[in-house]
Amino acid sequence: MAEKETKNELKKIIEVIPEEKSESDETNAPSEEIEAELSYAEKRILRDKKELKEKISSWVPKTQIGKDVKSGKEKDIDNILENRRRILETEIVDSLIQLETDLINIGQAKGKFGGGKRRAWRQTQKKTKEGNVLSFSAMAVMGDRKGHIGLGLGKAKETLPSREKAIRKAKLNIFKIRRGFENPSDKFKEQYKNDPHTLPYVVEGKCGSIRIKLIPAPRGTGLVVGDECKKILNLAGIKDAYSFTKGNVRTAFNLAKACIDALNKTTEMKI
Repeated sequence: MAEKETKNELKKIIEVIPEEKSESDETNAPSEEIEAELSYAEKRILRDKKELKEKISSWVPKTQIGKDVKSGKEKDIDNILENRRRILETEIVDSLIQLETDLINIGQAKGKFGGGKRRAWRQTQKKTKEGNVLSFSAMAVMGDRKGHIGLGLGKAKETLPSREKAIRKAKLNIFKIRRGFENPSDKFKEQYKNDPHTLPYVVEGKCGSIRIKLIPAPRGTGLVVGDECKKILNLAGIKDAYSFTKGNVRTAFNLAKACIDALNKTTEMKI
């Protein structure tokens, strides 16, 4: 019984973040006994939630969109995106939707003849009179699994600042995709009408030498795509899809951009 109560309390805590702090937030805070039983990952989620709450509550908006969101006049991010209004503050996105983050492995493979595991950070160096100056790049993808997705690239002299820059740019580059069913006569369409599972039609994207084609798939197929594209489609809310790629697909940096370019074209055609 104690374990069930602990899990129930945790579910109440890890929910959609409210726009502002209220007096009830203090009562919903976990007790010391519950916090002691949580795992490291759960404690980290709690800490991130608290930090984001404080950040949003102390946020002083500088743009008109930010002021509308802070005052409660604008409560739907789709209205902002459909009107092509530019988002310049990350707190706007944090206030309206709950996002999940993942890193694209764009780093070099370590090991003999490049046979090691790829890393999330790409390391480069510049030759100067003082010696080699290192810099790190990171690529982050953010989505809410409900049709919103964003990709960002960050570069800094250390790994963590580059990740923070990538996450910030991903939030500012957020956009809405269209999801659908494999075909209009899908027998599960009425049963799952509020849960579109795949792409509405075939879309193609490109970046550099890479060309990627994303194809709708029947329900239950899963994502028959590469690992890095799978991260993007999962966070975008696409559950079933086929893919066809050509070019230098080992360049994960361009592959992720090509995948985002393809998803961006899901709203071009009228159905």
